Amino acid sequence: MKFMKLGSKPDTFQSDGNNARYVASELATDITVTVGDVKFYLHKFPLLSKSAYLQKLVASGNEENNDEIQISDIPGGPVAFEICAKFCYGMTVTLNAYNVVAARFAAEYLGMHETIEKGNLIYKIDVFLNSSIFHCWKDSIIVLQTSKSMLPLSEELKVVGLCIDAIATKACIDVSKVDWSYTYNRRKVPEENGNDLNCNGFRNRPVPKDWWVEDLCELEIDLYKRVIMNIKTKGILSHEVIGEALKAYSYRRLPGFSKGVIRSGDVIKYRSTVDTIVWLLPAEKGSVSCSFLLKLLKAAIIVDLGEMAREQLVRRIGQQLEEASVNDLSIRAADGEDVVYDVDTVQKIVKEFLMQDQNAEFESEDNEVQEIRRPGILTDASKLMVAKLIDAYLAEIAKDPNLPLSKFVDLAEMVSCISRPSHDGLYRAIDMYLKEHPGISKSERKRICKLMDCKKLSVDACMHAVQNERLPLRVVVQVLFFEQVRATASSGSSTPDLPRGLKDLNIGSHGSSRSAATHPEEDWDAVATAEELKALKGEIAALRMSNSIGGSERNGGDSRNSVDKVAISKMKGLLKSKRIFSKIWSSKGAQGENSGSDSSESLGSANPEEAKSTPSRNRRHSVS
Repeated sequence: MKFMKLGSKPDTFQSDGNNARYVASELATDITVTVGDVKFYLHKFPLLSKSAYLQKLVASGNEENNDEIQISDIPGGPVAFEICAKFCYGMTVTLNAYNVVAARFAAEYLGMHETIEKGNLIYKIDVFLNSSIFHCWKDSIIVLQTSKSMLPLSEELKVVGLCIDAIATKACIDVSKVDWSYTYNRRKVPEENGNDLNCNGFRNRPVPKDWWVEDLCELEIDLYKRVIMNIKTKGILSHEVIGEALKAYSYRRLPGFSKGVIRSGDVIKYRSTVDTIVWLLPAEKGSVSCSFLLKLLKAAIIVDLGEMAREQLVRRIGQQLEEASVNDLSIRAADGEDVVYDVDTVQKIVKEFLMQDQNAEFESEDNEVQEIRRPGILTDASKLMVAKLIDAYLAEIAKDPNLPLSKFVDLAEMVSCISRPSHDGLYRAIDMYLKEHPGISKSERKRICKLMDCKKLSVDACMHAVQNERLPLRVVVQVLFFEQVRATASSGSSTPDLPRGLKDLNIGSHGSSRSAATHPEEDWDAVATAEELKALKGEIAALRMSNSIGGSERNGGDSRNSVDKVAISKMKGLLKSKRIFSKIWSSKGAQGENSGSDSSESLGSANPEEAKSTPSRNRRHSVS
């Protein structure tokens, strides 16, 4: 820290222990100056020779009271006045970053200008500020902090502006020229620097670009805002460094921010902090992480920030949603809500993400406005990452016993347009919802199961599904069939067509009147019993053996028809004892009838290559 000594005489100010200060001298004091609750017993000559204000007070007083002066509003109070008085006596005065502002403003109050005496206190302090304080990084920050308590005088005398500009200039300087101390306590530094540490805890290393961000966290939000704005105006530092500064400030100034909460405290103060940080965010995408933006959004919701700021955060989060994690997206619902999570906000974020792929530009040609579609900017990789993220998020919110089915389904359908090779994540989410909501109706159970495509379940997921007593019977049968398809493909046999009875499983109430009459939906939407699941699992093994028969006849006849016949025969043997199962096969003889309407809403081809070319919307509805 820089300091300056004024005067050469020894400090002879003494105290009597009763808020009285006096100068040890052979001369009797002839003036008493009362500052606040402290009395100073001094001499007129040294004071009046340097202070225009004291000259005026003494001159305007009557003869009886001109040796007693009351000063109640001097900046810095008794401490600052004592510095000025010592300077008048020529005593040694030490100025530093902590007391220089108060001394400067007290000198201004007392009128200690050059017009009164050359080399007066105001001149000497200004020289000290400009030649020393504003050239020292940490001293500039300290002076800026202390000047806040003396507004608006600190603004009028331009001390605040000079400090801000000095700090911003230092922050923007080339890192190779940084040769002063600064605070840098990042956890990443020890790992980066290995075990070769010096006495300060770190080995000699290049100065990081964000060396200054932690020291600025000491500033209150209004001053911090002005410093960051000044730094941004200079246009030297990258937007990533600015983003790092905002992140460091948020973690320091918002208690609980790292955990996505705001602890109890001054809500108005925290609201101002969050609002300012959002306002200061660099416009460039990627200047801050998606995780940080989501923490900001959570804080904005907690402190009840305005809609405009929230919408800005939602828009920015949507632009880099692929970076987020489930924990980041887990935004708690407002107090008083029945649900645990704020799913509506997540839906808005996903909508913003998807809108990036639907950019439209309008151009005018012959006074007509035409819409020109441009290719989306989203990559397949980023879309797949978001789809997996939402699947995992659905599994998390499914644990909420009060979550309405509509919120779950609506969010899942938003990403149904994103093709993904596996639906295991979606299956886990659906299974979790069914587990936590055992009381939902058959129609609701059917609706949620329609979200997944059984053809896209892995072997492990299929094994789990065929033992899952929470799934509707139709889903279990479909999973069994598609595992048969997979086994057939792996054995080299031809892929069988989907039996007509299984096709009809997907028709539902919106199919033909013929199938609606012959296949009672309420039976198929019911959950499978343990006995039925066990029997179906046993039968799939028999179907696999049937495939080998079809494979051996590949060269001697129509293997596809052969496998179909064996499959139907085996399934009939299992199902004829169950009335609802026997209904599947009742329409086999009428396969030629209604084939047009049935095929339009069937499960589709079991061929994996055909499945890839099927539009995603149809794939989503292909499993009922």
